[in-house]
Amino acid sequence: MNASAASSSPSTSVDPKEAEHFGKLAAEWWDPKGSSAMLHRLNPPRLGYIRDAIDHHWDADEHDRQPLKGKRAADIGCGAGLLAEPLARLGADVTGIDAAEENVAVAKAHAAQSGLAIDYRAGGIEMADGPYDLVTCMEVIEHVADPAAFAQGLADALTPDGLLIMSTPNRTGLSKVAMITVAEGAGLIPKGTHDWDKFLTPEELTSLLEDAGLSVTDISGLSFSPSRGFEISERTGLNYLVTAARTGS
Repeated sequence: MNASAASSSPSTSVDPKEAEHFGKLAAEWWDPKGSSAMLHRLNPPRLGYIRDAIDHHWDADEHDRQPLKGKRAADIGCGAGLLAEPLARLGADVTGIDAAEENVAVAKAHAAQSGLAIDYRAGGIEMADGPYDLVTCMEVIEHVADPAAFAQGLADALTPDGLLIMSTPNRTGLSKVAMITVAEGAGLIPKGTHDWDKFLTPEELTSLLEDAGLSVTDISGLSFSPSRGFEISERTGLNYLVTAARTGS
């Protein structure tokens, strides 16, 4: 899935092997039946979760079509823009950052075709010129070399009233079987995408974010139902989303 920065240090933030792996997928990123098909299936529930978090954090009108108007947003590990584009449509001034130059090239081309002005940059978290009101980071921290430094970089990119929303696989037996043995084994996810040992539990990610000066306000599961597909639930065994804000904000 998406991968980007590895730490807040410019010399170590991008893992070349990760960038190469995801760069090879760039051409098919927007194909809902291609190698990134799983991301297309994940995107609707993630967007719903993000919209709910936005409305709650800023007390926005749920019927407002542009609740992020006048706000800056950054999507770290943006891939070819599957999340950055919806954020722009919600009114945000969006910066998308990804380690793979190939992904950034595809993202720029697709945004131009869609008539969206998004500032795409190749690199790691150090390419963020915050502060941002909203920082999203989906399926990225499990790919980085230094999760603690990366979490600190995300926190540092936020405004005092900023909101951080992340998603990542949980390190459980379920995720190992479902995401690596089954999904990668069957080609539903490109082989080599995940290293199960680098998955973080909700408790571990919460600790990293708290050490970075953030307070976790919500943890929700991103689970799979054979009848409904991916959905937000209380079940965190496969994958989960986290919302965090500055402590005391």
